[in-house]
Amino acid sequence: MLQPHLVIGSAFTFGDAFFTLFAFAILLVLIRIYAWKPLMGVMKEREEHIGSEIDAAEESRAQAEQLLAEQKSVLQQARVESQTMIENAKQLGEKEREEIVKTARRESERIKEEAKTDIAREKEDAISALREQVGSLSVLIASKVIEKNLDEKEQSNLIQDYIERLGDDK
Repeated sequence: MLQPHLVIGSAFTFGDAFFTLFAFAILLVLIRIYAWKPLMGVMKEREEHIGSEIDAAEESRAQAEQLLAEQKSVLQQARVESQTMIENAKQLGEKEREEIVKTARRESERIKEEAKTDIAREKEDAISALREQVGSLSVLIASKVIEKNLDEKEQSNLIQDYIERLGDDK
């Protein structure tokens, strides 16, 4: 009988095929028991580890976003507070400036009034002193005129002389 040949020089039999199939099945069972389960266990552990790392990263990202939001809020609050402080300082500075200007104006008016008062008093003193001098000179001239019986020319010279003295006494 003729047997089919798959490969030149070798004969293929049903027993060989059955043995090969049986050996393959045993190999699959052994691989499944000794390699596949540990490999799947390692893969499962790796998957769980990666999952926990992703969860931790998500949690860290959420915390970072929360901290960023808090920092933005604190920064905004600090900006508002600093703006308020600046506005308060400006208002206070403006009030102080106005008060200084008012005080300076009042002081200026007071000094001006004192100067006017001093000028008026000194004017009155000068007029009073001048009146006294004119009065005493008039008396002196009158007594000299009476003592001397002067003619008009001498009397005019005498008056002129006293007027010049009056100008020199100032």
